[in-house]
Amino acid sequence: MDGGDALEVLAPGPLTTVQDLGRPGAFRWGVGVAGAADRRSLALANRLVGNPPGHAALEVLLGGAVLRARTTLLVAVTGAATPVSVDGAPAGWCSVLALPAGGTLRLGAATAGLRAYVAVRGGVAVPAVLGSRSRDTLAGLGPEPLGAGDVLPVGPAPGALPAVRTAPVGAPATGTVTLEVRLGPRADRFTDPAALFAGTWTVTAQSDRVGVRLARPAGQPPLERSATAELAPEGVVLGALQVPPSGQPVLFGPDHPITGGYPVVGVVRDADADLAAQVRPGQALRFRPVVGA
Repeated sequence: MDGGDALEVLAPGPLTTVQDLGRPGAFRWGVGVAGAADRRSLALANRLVGNPPGHAALEVLLGGAVLRARTTLLVAVTGAATPVSVDGAPAGWCSVLALPAGGTLRLGAATAGLRAYVAVRGGVAVPAVLGSRSRDTLAGLGPEPLGAGDVLPVGPAPGALPAVRTAPVGAPATGTVTLEVRLGPRADRFTDPAALFAGTWTVTAQSDRVGVRLARPAGQPPLERSATAELAPEGVVLGALQVPPSGQPVLFGPDHPITGGYPVVGVVRDADADLAAQVRPGQALRFRPVVGA
C-alpha cells in the first residue's frame, strides 16, 4: 500500500469487523441492513473525532484488539467498557485520543458490555458494497473480518473539528437490562403472549450479530405457542422476537435474515436494540410493554 493515512491491525481480538450504519433499502435484492450492532456507540465515536455519524469504524467484540497508526491519527473508543492504552500508557475511554505515527492503540478485555467501537478521524475507507462498508456476517457481504497484518485506509478528514474532548457516558449495564417491546404481529399464535413480560430471560451462548437466543430460568413461565403449524416466510426486522418450537425466543440483531417462518411474538423498540447489542451471555433481560402503546 502506498502513502496516505492508514491503520494497521496487529491483533484483531476475538472478532473485529468494519461497520457503518448499514445498507438500508436493499431488501428488494434480498439483502439486510447489517451495520453497527450498537448504532449509538458508533455515532458517538464518530462525533468524538469529528466525523459524520455514519462513517465506517471498527466493531470489536470483547476488546483485545491492537492497532498501529501508519500516520498521525485521531481516534476514539466507545461502546463496551474496555481499558485503553496508547503506546502502553493508559488513555481515556469515550474521549479523543491522538495516535502518533507508529503509535499503538490497545484495547484490553471489556469489563462491561460486549462490543467496542474504534472510530478514526476520516473514517475507515475500505471499498463499499451496495453503498455500505459494513460486514454482514449472515450474507457474507462487505469486508472480511479483520486479521493481523490487515492495513485499513483512512479517508480524508472532515472539515469540522471535534466538538468535544470526552463524552460523559456510563458503561453498559452488567445486571438485568430492560427492553421495551410492542406485541405482534403474531402474538395471537401464543397461549399467553403477555408471559413474555413475566420474570426474566437469560442470554445464552448461542448469540451473535444475527440474533440473541434467550432461555427461561427454571421456575418461570414458558412462552407457549397455541398454533403449531408453521407460517409461510414473512418479513422480519431488527429487534423482532421470533419464537421457534423450543419456546426460546431469538432477538434478531443487525445481521438477521430478511424473512422467517416462525411467529414473531413482539418487536423490541428500535432505540432499545442498541442496548441489546451490549448484553453478554449469562446476563438477564426483562421485557416490558412499550410505554404509551
